[in-house]
Amino acid sequence: MRPTHAKDHPAGAPPRPVAAAPVASLPRRPVADGREGTEACPEVSGPLPAASAEIRGIDADVTGAVGRMLDHVLAERLRRARLADSLFAGELAERVARFTLQGGKRTRAQLVWWASRACAGRDPAAAAAALHIAAALELLQTCALVHDDVMDRAALRRGRPALHTDLTDRYAGRVGPERAGRFGQSAAVLAGDLALAWADDLVAETPLAPWTGVVVRRLWSDMRTEMVAGQYLDVQGQITAARSLPRALRAARLKSALYSVERPLALGATAAGADDLTLRRLCDAGRCVGMAFQLRDDLDDVFGDPLETGKACGGDIREGKPTYLVAVARARAEAAGNVAALHVLDRWLGDVGLTGRGLDEVRDVLVSTGARATVEGKIDRLTAQGLRHFDSALLDPEGAEPLRGLLVAAAGARPGGAGPGGARPGEAGPGEAGPGEAGPGGAPPREAGAGEAGPGGAPPREAGAGEAGPGGAPPGEAGAGEAGTRGAGAGEGRAGEGGPGGARHGGDAVASLRSAHGPCASGSRGGTGSGR
Repeated sequence: MRPTHAKDHPAGAPPRPVAAAPVASLPRRPVADGREGTEACPEVSGPLPAASAEIRGIDADVTGAVGRMLDHVLAERLRRARLADSLFAGELAERVARFTLQGGKRTRAQLVWWASRACAGRDPAAAAAALHIAAALELLQTCALVHDDVMDRAALRRGRPALHTDLTDRYAGRVGPERAGRFGQSAAVLAGDLALAWADDLVAETPLAPWTGVVVRRLWSDMRTEMVAGQYLDVQGQITAARSLPRALRAARLKSALYSVERPLALGATAAGADDLTLRRLCDAGRCVGMAFQLRDDLDDVFGDPLETGKACGGDIREGKPTYLVAVARARAEAAGNVAALHVLDRWLGDVGLTGRGLDEVRDVLVSTGARATVEGKIDRLTAQGLRHFDSALLDPEGAEPLRGLLVAAAGARPGGAGPGGARPGEAGPGEAGPGEAGPGGAPPREAGAGEAGPGGAPPREAGAGEAGPGGAPPGEAGAGEAGTRGAGAGEGRAGEGGPGGARHGGDAVASLRSAHGPCASGSRGGTGSGR
């Protein structure tokens, strides 16, 4: 059934030409003798916490506090957009603001807040910075989602028409569906660009100490690059049908895992002035949980309830996305000589006309090959490994407990799958490998040797000992010039040993990573840019 489209007023007449458009006045700053001068950066204001009692009030409703910050920021952005052009403001800028304010779960924003709280306690300056960065992440998320919907040709987002669909419908009655569709896509690209610009502005305006500001901006810059790199691998994988397991993991990590968990943790902790060891362990935790988050998203796309996910099922299958879930199914089918399963995957992957029956056939293959169970198990192990890193960090309990719960929820691990409450250090949840059975990092024994299929048709080297790698790096991701291990906690990785290319990791790398603008900066892997 075709979704009901959001109602909108018909487009008004084009604006009349004017001799000169009004422009916003530049902010002014006081000079040494107290007089005002121009060309200053504005002092950021807004609903900022001033005392520990207010900070605890935010704790009770973090999403509400981020929403109030966005209300304040976007009201000013819209005022300036209207000064630029009223039609642009009414049709595009207001849609960007509305999309952002409607929001989703605001998980990334909450991770920033609670990471800051866990590292800085109730410090008002750190809390103010965390709120600004959290709001900026919500705007960046708007950019990512609006562009994703265009690339994926998704008609729905959060149960409502996607932004490009909304704009298409607005003009379809005037120019016909084809021209209106091209317009909607073009306008949505511009809407995403506007959200990105506003996000960058907000980070630049965040009140931070000089050096902390340098590190935060470097993390922010790396995160944006990682998002684009991951998205490119995704669309390039669709057109080339590149579906290897290492490639699928790397694309997932670049596209979402870093951006969804590790970078928000790093931004919140850095803004709070966390020390190197704490920051490294939070990054390690975020790396594992972030990958679990993306793998859960892949499962939900195929098996999830549209009422909960806010989008139709099977989008990844329809677009032929090279997800890890599909890569595992294909590898297992090939190893077992399951021609029927391979035929189903070849028939429906990348077919924009995917039917309900076709999606059911793909689901059957994902279950019968064991791919679904494999990914579920990997999510549980990554979650447990990430929580071991988290529990090794010295954090303020007032912020640490909510942050830990948020990580468990973000990972989407099965109840009990990662141990009671998410597996404390040394604990094994139901179905998890016991002592002597697991490889380093909590992974099961190696499923298969090089080039060999494991029992039941497991693909070659699907998961080696230490599935996510010491320090949380997914298998097969470290290439030439990248560290094979990355800042593992005590007992997980040997400090000073390099991966291919001789990159350092662990405790030995802290000084050099600081010089590269922080322990979680992209320079932490042998000079290569880190993935999203």
